[in-house]
Amino acid sequence: MIINLTQHPASADQLAVGVIDLAGDHLASLKAALTFGALPDAQGIRDRADHVAELACMSGLGGDGDDPFPTRAMIGGALWLMAPLAEALRVRSIEPLFAFSVRETEEQKQADGSVRKIAVFRHAGFVPAVA
Repeated sequence: MIINLTQHPASADQLAVGVIDLAGDHLASLKAALTFGALPDAQGIRDRADHVAELACMSGLGGDGDDPFPTRAMIGGALWLMAPLAEALRVRSIEPLFAFSVRETEEQKQADGSVRKIAVFRHAGFVPAVA
């Protein structure tokens, strides 16, 4: 199981490989911790990273009784938060991962005969956050 610690819901492809979204108060707390309305200082960044890592450890999120919290977490967001968050997760024995997507171009024929090109990002796996 991989807990989603990003502000975005997991895609269908990510859900299919075991990503679990936070919900309710946990999701609201995550979004608040990942949103910075002012320039943060170093301690503020560390505090938020610790808070987000603690959200991953909330009882009952592991889902299988023997594992009280997930062993992996999908992270992403402000680049200056990711290294402290990855470290805070590692301290809690949770492996931080980044989602990897492949961009594919699709053509969609329109009713007027024109063709619209769109980019679709398809989940292709996870990249470990290298220390």
